[in-house]
Amino acid sequence: MVKGLRVLALEPYFGGSHQAFLQGWIGTSRHRWTLLNLPPRKWKWRMRHSAITLADLTGERVKKGEKWDLIFCSDMLNLAEYRGLVHPAVKKLPSIVYFHENQLTYPVIHKQEFDYHFVLTNMVTALAGSEVWFNSFYHRDVFLGELRNFLKRMPDFHSLDAIETIRLKSSIKYPGIHRAPERRERPPGPMRIVWAARWEYDKNPELFFEALRILKREKVEFRLSVMGKHGRNIPDTFSSARNEFSSLIDRWGYQPDRLDYESVLLKSDVFVSTAEHEFFGISVIEAVAAGVFPLVPKKLSYPETLELKAGNEDFFYKGGATRLAQSLITLSEKIRDDDLWGSDPNRAIRIAEKFYWESKAKEFDMDLDTIVSENKEGR
Repeated sequence: MVKGLRVLALEPYFGGSHQAFLQGWIGTSRHRWTLLNLPPRKWKWRMRHSAITLADLTGERVKKGEKWDLIFCSDMLNLAEYRGLVHPAVKKLPSIVYFHENQLTYPVIHKQEFDYHFVLTNMVTALAGSEVWFNSFYHRDVFLGELRNFLKRMPDFHSLDAIETIRLKSSIKYPGIHRAPERRERPPGPMRIVWAARWEYDKNPELFFEALRILKREKVEFRLSVMGKHGRNIPDTFSSARNEFSSLIDRWGYQPDRLDYESVLLKSDVFVSTAEHEFFGISVIEAVAAGVFPLVPKKLSYPETLELKAGNEDFFYKGGATRLAQSLITLSEKIRDDDLWGSDPNRAIRIAEKFYWESKAKEFDMDLDTIVSENKEGR
């Protein structure tokens, strides 16, 4: 087994899940890492220029005598461009591309905003990598399935063989999470609901707030925490909801201190997702690890990550605000009877355990050993 590999990590957009993934792995890895990253803003420009910028940054390190055994990058880098521009000592290294998201199936409000070039960047990067890692089976399948439809719409030279080429080098590597603090006895009071996601339309906050309105009409008592990052253009539904539910709010807005965020989870009963778009769902798994009951749509990556087939039907709702509200009412009654989890209070925590970084890092480190070893044997 190769030990102490030298890994060159390239991240054009060092923020959000991209940042959390690298910091989590690097912080628990036995390998030696060089991390070259760019600020998490202007994502379109990052996808356009990052190959040039990161190739230059790499070249500066090479001049100082640095060497590596492997390249690890995210889907936002045009790996083919990078390898064409970078120092010869680097371009032939084995490489792994990690798909946190993709630009083919990411929803856009206006169709004219859809840019074919970003899709082709994802495709070319996947073709250029030695291996392609997706963060869920759902993500791999929806991307490769839609890629076929995308290529067929092109005028000629459809390159459909590329789909199977990518599939054959693809693996599913769930991201890791940090172990949550130990949960204490539940404080008295009504059901405490938490919603935590990016404050954008694809997380469907309107559905969540409409379900809460139904709870109010039905005289169901609850407390509310709404968290998550947001940009400059915050959907109007958040300001109106803050006024509407002001007397019920415990926490509102982004929590820059991780301990503050975890403290909310440790006091909450139910974590609700209303996402219309999700390739993994780290916030849901983090909540589950903290002992919060998940209530998520019966679609996307959730049936996979929350193990629907293992008998966890009560974690899921299917339908609109009325169905979501009905599920919340049922959970409220269980909380009142001190029976939220039934006879198995650790059911969800056991799901989360397999995502802890201390085990995920060991798994990923061994994967790197194998890739580098096989690359040397194939020379």
